Amino acid sequence: MDIFMNRAVELARENVKDGGQPFGAVLVRDGKIITEGVNELHLHYDSSGHAELLAIRRAQEQLKTLDLKDCTIYASGEPCPMCLTAIYFSGIQKVYYCETVEEAKTVGLGTSSFIYKELALPKQQRSVKMEQMPIEEGETPLTLWSRSIK
Repeated sequence: MDIFMNRAVELARENVKDGGQPFGAVLVRDGKIITEGVNELHLHYDSSGHAELLAIRRAQEQLKTLDLKDCTIYASGEPCPMCLTAIYFSGIQKVYYCETVEEAKTVGLGTSSFIYKELALPKQQRSVKMEQMPIEEGETPLTLWSRSIK
């Protein structure tokens, strides 16, 4: 393993010792660690407090940009669907990880596996029911946005 992945794994191990889950991530740009994160669910009761998301949030704030296309993320575990979505939205092009979603499932961390399967289903077949409620009055936010960017 290289130094960046070693650091992600070290963060994950430290987090377990501190009562957290076994996930750590580092965000790298130009051969240097920009930010780090560990799962902080146990500290803040925040379902979105995943290692990768925290590293991305911190980098975007530090660098004052949403665009992280010149960054690489190293994670101790394969990113969950939420983290992977943030990776796509932030423009990160390369992800390295050690343990897989399937391996996490064997130790009781199987939500990611379930969600990946759910997302592959048509909306009507997912366990979370979604129903569109069209805007009936006033200007829609998308119309307003469309006009504002011209």
